[in-house]
Amino acid sequence: MPDNQKIVIAITGASGSLYARSLLGKLVLLKEQWEAVSVIMTGNAREVWKTELGDESFRDYDLPFFSQTDFSAPFASGSGRYGTMIIIPCSMGTLGRIAGGISSDLITRAADVILKEKRKLICVVRETPYNLLHIRNMEAVTLAGGIICPATPSFYSRPKTLEEMAATVVDRVLDLAGLDISTFRWGQ
Repeated sequence: MPDNQKIVIAITGASGSLYARSLLGKLVLLKEQWEAVSVIMTGNAREVWKTELGDESFRDYDLPFFSQTDFSAPFASGSGRYGTMIIIPCSMGTLGRIAGGISSDLITRAADVILKEKRKLICVVRETPYNLLHIRNMEAVTLAGGIICPATPSFYSRPKTLEEMAATVVDRVLDLAGLDISTFRWGQ
C-alpha cells in the first residue's frame, strides 16, 4: 500500500446504505493508513440512507463531502493523485454511465479519471436480478480495469446481525483497496 493513499468514496442511490455506513466507519478507524478520504454522495443516496437507516448519520463523519457538480474537486483530475475509488453502493445507472464513458457528474468523472490513470476502481454493485445490460456494463468496466465487487455477503464467519453481514462485503472491499485490516480469513 502506498504511504500516501488517497481514496474517493462515492455513494449512489442504490439500496445498501448499510454498506456505505460500514465503510465510512471502518475508514475513520483506519485513518493512519490513508492520507485523504473524500466523499461524493448523491441526493438520492441521502434519501435512501434516511429511508433504510432512519437517520442522517452520514453528516457525522469528519470527512470532506463534495457535490456531484463540483468539478474542482481534487480527484476530478489525475493530477490529484487519488489511487482508489470505491462506489458503494453502485447503482446500475452509475455503472452504465461509467461503462459508456459518460462523465456527466463528479462521480462518473472521477471514475473516468481513475480508469484512465490505471488506478483502482471498485464498484460495489447492488441490484438483483441482473439483466443483460447490467452484465455487459460490468464486463465493460472490468475490461477497462475496474473491479466489480457485488454487495453479496459471505457467511463463513457466521454473521449474526445485518451490520456483521454488511461487514463481510466491506472487509473484502478494504482488502481490494489494499488496506491492512483484521477480518475473518478462510482457513486461519
